[in-house]
Amino acid sequence: MVRHALFLLLVGVGIGTQLTRAVEVSVNGTDNKLCLYANLMVNFSVTYEVVGNESNTAVFTLPEQVSTDGSSCDNTSSTLRLGFGDGNSWSVSFTKGDQTYQANSTVFVYNLNDSALFPNATSNETVSVTLKDSFRNVAIDTCYSCKSEEFFQAGDVNQTLWNVLMQAFVSNGSKSENITSCAADLPTTIVAPTTHTSTVTTTLPPPSPTPALPQPTLGEYSVKPDENSTACLLADFGLRVGFKQGEKYVEMNLQPNVTKVRGSCSANSSDLVLTSDTITMMFTFINEAKKFHLHALNITVKPNSGAAFTDSNNNLTLWAASVGSSYMCKKEQVYNITDSLTLFTFDMRVQPFGVSKGGFSTAEECPSDFDNFIVPIAVGCALVVLILIVLLAYFIGRKRNLATGYESF
Repeated sequence: MVRHALFLLLVGVGIGTQLTRAVEVSVNGTDNKLCLYANLMVNFSVTYEVVGNESNTAVFTLPEQVSTDGSSCDNTSSTLRLGFGDGNSWSVSFTKGDQTYQANSTVFVYNLNDSALFPNATSNETVSVTLKDSFRNVAIDTCYSCKSEEFFQAGDVNQTLWNVLMQAFVSNGSKSENITSCAADLPTTIVAPTTHTSTVTTTLPPPSPTPALPQPTLGEYSVKPDENSTACLLADFGLRVGFKQGEKYVEMNLQPNVTKVRGSCSANSSDLVLTSDTITMMFTFINEAKKFHLHALNITVKPNSGAAFTDSNNNLTLWAASVGSSYMCKKEQVYNITDSLTLFTFDMRVQPFGVSKGGFSTAEECPSDFDNFIVPIAVGCALVVLILIVLLAYFIGRKRNLATGYESF
């Protein structure tokens, strides 16, 4: 019981700890004064070919230590270029108008010959991808701010950008305290309905109840570095996704029999990508101080009707356990990943690091599974106490009978 209590405490502490990988850079102009400032977070996932005509997915974060070589400023245009690793870079170009400035595009360049990020890649080419048209109409002498997550996809690259604070064309060598916020950060305005003198009341039939989904089928998934190796990541669970588009909420089960598995493993980061006809899920696990947890989840759903749904959270601290152990939770769990995305797990067990001989290691159980033992233990303790009371009463009564000269059988 002491071990379980300690584990619960550690999990509680882990859940309250958020991983922060902010990149803050300043670029000076020819006058050696600040002309361009940026503080932001960026996550990437890149799918690339590996030996054996297979694909792998590298998931990584823009590191805190970057180079600004190649960045530049002048009166009408500026470029922020952040270099990292072996020939990789992320850059944004800016142009200035009379009263506003804008970011024209974001370009990500990655070098498949960088074995630290792209192990076992069959190509050594350098790939350039334009990820998005960036923000516009930012007032001069203000910082562009966007705390909300923005997800972009181009070719084999996914990018998630959030907690952005950026200013181009800085005047007087000092970053502005004034903010121009992105649309996603602005509060939603609710317009009151117009009052009419006459009202037409229409009685609508009650909506048809949504049929309850059956419990998802248990899927058994594994990731191997190559065909001749044992698994480096294991995951067994039934999965259900709930998502909201507008006012409509939909739930869908992941079907293991039509799901393809891919992923990658490294010392400090492992990912699992599950792709079916309708759902694509990318789980990213990280290893910090010999403890692992689920750090990021990206989900894309293609419903039977309507536009595709995409959402992600890249700052999670779920499913924490020691490296060399697995994490297990048999009870159904409900996780609110974002305001629009919910993940349901059933009979879950995962191990993204330290897999030995292709099988799960000793499991660290989730707190809700401990509840299964409370009632049996309480009942057992009550029975033991009751038996002790009966035996004590028997011996006390027998002793009194003997003291009065009677023998009891």
